[in-house]
Amino acid sequence: MKVGVLGSGMVGQTLGLGLAARGHEARLGTRDPAREQVLEWGRRAGARGSVGTFAEAARFGELAVLATLWSGTRSALDLAGPENLRGKVVVDVTNPLDFSSGKPELALGWRDSGGEQVQRWLPGARVVKAWNIVTAATMVDPEREEGTPDMLIAGDDPDAKRTVTALLGEFGWPVVDLGGIEEARLLEPMAMVWIRHFVRTRDYRHAFKLLRR
Repeated sequence: MKVGVLGSGMVGQTLGLGLAARGHEARLGTRDPAREQVLEWGRRAGARGSVGTFAEAARFGELAVLATLWSGTRSALDLAGPENLRGKVVVDVTNPLDFSSGKPELALGWRDSGGEQVQRWLPGARVVKAWNIVTAATMVDPEREEGTPDMLIAGDDPDAKRTVTALLGEFGWPVVDLGGIEEARLLEPMAMVWIRHFVRTRDYRHAFKLLRR
């Protein structure tokens, strides 16, 4: 599958490498495709990885992964072009964080969410919230000695969620489907739980597991 990764930070680069390693073609979308950091990513990704603008990555992908900082998400989608994502599955990995107080806080919560805003900004796309409740280091091959954590997802389109569930399975994730995209109002605060624990312990290896009978 061809995947456009919108965002060239740690999350976008990690997921892009994971996609390439699993036989997908990944194009990393960025504001500056000539930047050495993203060119080095392209060399690491090999023949299945490439770098382009946001618009080029959005056009390239049969599926898109949105992996931007929240402060740059709307502009990145404007640069990508909503028409280039029409009809496509868009995996929203973002978290609406506000750093103005000097520490991360939720910029949205309870009555709205980043996932819902992304769906409104991309009315023709099929947005699925996923991968936002762990750090980049855990997004690929999450199994550990204590067991395998779960990935919780939300989205309105059942077929899109089946596609994302299959993709997460390739990365080693069991999936829990919470329901519609409005459930991102719960998933984004879960990311804050992850962040708060990291701030207290400086340990980034934690993740969430839903215990079933």
